Parts: sequence; C-alpha cells; structure tokens
Amino acid sequence: MNNKDKQYIINNLTSNSLNSNPFPYMVIDNFLPDNLAKSLSNEFPDYDDDIWFNYNNRIEHKKLLSDWRKFPLPTYQVFSFFNSQWMLNTLSNLVDSPLIEDQGLHGGGWHIHSNGGKLNPHLDYSIHPMLGLQRKLNLIVYLSENWEENYGGHFGLWDQHPTELRANNLVKEIDIKFNRAVLFDTTKQSWHGLSRKVQCPKGIYRKSLATYYLINPSLNTNPRNRALFSPTKEQLNDPNINEFISKRSNSNTSKETYIEK
Repeated sequence: MNNKDKQYIINNLTSNSLNSNPFPYMVIDNFLPDNLAKSLSNEFPDYDDDIWFNYNNRIEHKKLLSDWRKFPLPTYQVFSFFNSQWMLNTLSNLVDSPLIEDQGLHGGGWHIHSNGGKLNPHLDYSIHPMLGLQRKLNLIVYLSENWEENYGGHFGLWDQHPTELRANNLVKEIDIKFNRAVLFDTTKQSWHGLSRKVQCPKGIYRKSLATYYLINPSLNTNPRNRALFSPTKEQLNDPNINEFISKRSNSNTSKETYIEK
C-alpha cells in the first residue's frame, strides 16, 4: 500500500459529510483504489476454512477473523493504515472528537456471510471489554465482487423504539456494492444490522473489512461490553427470543449463545 493509495482514501473521507437520520452515518463508493479493493477481496480465505470464528444462532449467522498474524500482506497493511495517526486525525476532525485506535481489532477484521447469513439489529458494545474505552465509530468496507442487489445482505439502520430498548423502524437500507464503505457513529442509539437475509448462490459470499475507533468514555456512558440485539419484527412474539438476547448481551453467558446446536 503506497502513499498514493493512502491519500486516495483520505480524500474520500474528507470530501464527504455525515448524514444524521436515524444517526450519523456516511456512505462512500469506490472507497479504495480499485486494484487494491480487488486484491483485498481475493485474499479472503475459503468460507469453510477452519481459520474463521463462527457465530450461528437465531440472531446472527456469520464468520469473522481478527488475528493480525493470519492476514496476508496487503490486508495487514490496510488495517495498519486504518489504525494509523493519519486516519485517526482525519476521522477525529470529522466527528470533532479525539479518536483512539483499537490495534487488537476486537470484533473487527474480516467478516463473511454465506447464503442464509443474517445479523439482527443491534447496538455494539459501548465499553471495550479489554481497554475500558468507548466505541465511537465503525468503518465497514464491502468487498464482494459481482454482488447483485437481489442477493440481500443489505446494511440497515433503525431508529430507537419510543418506549422499549429495541430497534423500531427501518429508516435506511444500504446495498452492499463492491468497494462501498459505510462509516457511522455507534454512540447514538445506533441500531444496525442486516436488513435482508443473505440469499446468494453457492461460491459467492458477503465479504467486508471492519475497523472500530474508540474514545475516552464520559461519566454517563452505558457500561455495556457486549452487543445488545433486538428481535426482528417476526421474532417479537417469540417467547424465547428475549431470554436468548439477554444471555447474548451478558459477558458471563454470551459465549454459550454463539453457536446453537
């Protein structure tokens, strides 16, 4: 990754502005230089490789990898740049708040969904379980070449229910075009997830890179250190779903929920 590639990314960030509804977010097409994006897409391991960490339950079906040691060189270099001071300064100016990198990529890295992939609306953890810092920004870059809109997997943004702690109405839906980036603020009741289940042919996958940025928490920050999921509208009358979500959001029981037998 050369300085020209880095400047290209910075220019993309500084030439766009955040939308505000239902919470601050930004969509940037052609976020990376095209050759770099294709190179990164080709570096993803096979979906059935044992390298992946797997989530497969009634609210999420996806795989991820956050281990720097297993990234090929171009992917390693891109994540290094995403955590660089240059990126931190650019994004800090964008949100008017001094950001701190998460060099451990906790929950970030490679993400992949196959046919049937899903991710309920959720709020990310507010307090990093290792660093004690608050998550402020998510940067996601979609890397699925030849992805068609009817394959689903759209990125959804929901507003907050007026009386209950759950997602309410789907306000914005974003098609995951190749080399499209989504940046959003996670501190504003930012319910997000997959608004449509993944329905893609065999051998095609919903692939993305994810990087998260942190801040020093304020005194009134919610101490949540696990994601809080919301039932979908189809699950609202499921008598067991709220209990499952409660276990998934509890740091003492969350690991029991990752894979349902």
